[in-house]
Amino acid sequence: MPPGTLYVVSTPIGNLEDITLRALRLLREVALIAAEDTRHTRHLLNHFQIPTPAIAYHEHNKLTRLDSVLEKLNEGKDVALVSDAGTPCLSDPGWELVCACLERNIPVDAAPGVAAPLVSLVLSGFSPREFTYAGFPPRQKRELREWLVHFKPELQQRPLICFEAPHRLLALLETALEVWGECSVAACRELTKLHQEVRREKLSLTIAHFRETAPRGEFTLVFAEPEIAPIPIQAISEEEILEKLRSLKATGFRAKAAVEQISQELGLSHRKVYDLWLKL
Repeated sequence: MPPGTLYVVSTPIGNLEDITLRALRLLREVALIAAEDTRHTRHLLNHFQIPTPAIAYHEHNKLTRLDSVLEKLNEGKDVALVSDAGTPCLSDPGWELVCACLERNIPVDAAPGVAAPLVSLVLSGFSPREFTYAGFPPRQKRELREWLVHFKPELQQRPLICFEAPHRLLALLETALEVWGECSVAACRELTKLHQEVRREKLSLTIAHFRETAPRGEFTLVFAEPEIAPIPIQAISEEEILEKLRSLKATGFRAKAAVEQISQELGLSHRKVYDLWLKL
């Protein structure tokens, strides 16, 4: 008997209308649902009148529950893996189950849907051409500083996305300001829900706001490169920047090196210089 298929099924991050038709079909058809929190998932299943049985598969039991899920799959039964919200394996349990299935030649498929990092990036207004997803930052102060130092070069190249709980938000933002200096941030909370809020501003202003107003709800944060402007952007025309880029390109510079050099020389954002490079 061929094994069943493990379906990694994305679920809504807030608004239940974001569930896909394929996800609903799969949740009805599989023999079992492995859920991060069965109470949370049961709310979703009840809403759509789906009677499929669900078992808990979370951070604290994922290794002991792994064998029973694999046994079900080896019996030829299909299983759906879901998290509380969004796409499983992204800072949620599931990666080890996917790996175990692939090692045993058990089919794995994905039913894509909402992912908070992508929603927040779109709403941030920052360039979506490239980005870094960093999950949850460390909780301890020393590890957090090391984490921020590690990602500082990334931040200077592309937006960085991470999650944070409300009671740890200020510690992250304040330490980020210490390590990175001033930068831009989009602080997104309650995404797709009734009280969705996206604050797009300088990091220092976000810190001031949440010192006055206690953070509530889970946050997805999008940071953009620090503001470096020793020369005002208005002090040099686009044509002058293009001329400098043309000269570098003529001497063999590739995009990354040319953009890096001009950005540092003129104190301009990488994003602005790269957009001009694309015009060449």
